[in-house]
Amino acid sequence: MPGKIFIVDDEPAVLTALDRMLRASGYEVSTFNSPSAFLGVAPTEGVGCVLLDLSMPEMSGLDVQEAMRRKGIAMPIIFLSAYGDVPSTARAMREGAIDFLVKPIGEEQLLAAIRLALDAAAAQEQRRISRTDVEERLSRLTPRERQVCDLVVRGLLNKQIGAELGMTEKTVKVHRGRVMHKLEVHSVAALVRLLAGRPDD
Repeated sequence: MPGKIFIVDDEPAVLTALDRMLRASGYEVSTFNSPSAFLGVAPTEGVGCVLLDLSMPEMSGLDVQEAMRRKGIAMPIIFLSAYGDVPSTARAMREGAIDFLVKPIGEEQLLAAIRLALDAAAAQEQRRISRTDVEERLSRLTPRERQVCDLVVRGLLNKQIGAELGMTEKTVKVHRGRVMHKLEVHSVAALVRLLAGRPDD
């Protein structure tokens, strides 16, 4: 099964039980008995999710969630707690947690949450790869081609682009052709779709 599961819990018995359960279900698992050990090796790319204990002596799960955000670790989080803590649950979900499970955790409930988390992680990773691909293509453009590209996406005609940038319509056509070639698109509609998810400069 695609994706890796990281378990962070200070209780050895919990780590062992979850590790065995998930490996038996075909998942790749890494266990950590402290938040700092996890934060030191957690990847910023790839498909995975985190099973994170809410209450630990070193850091709370909510503090780990915040540390992950600061470090750019965007994996979905499933919180684990020995008791129902409504304020913590609300905060965790507000900050983007996938689920909040109360120990002891049923296998079916846990596996359903993990499937949801890994689906979210896979979609997130695909978006990251797509953004990287778009930025790589854009890096091929000269500054002038980038200007022309932006104006084409805004819907301006060649004549209007020429007036905006102080160049002839023929020169605009040349730049426009190079933009389409370098960005590997064959129509304005495809160009607009390609750049739709590009972050603002």
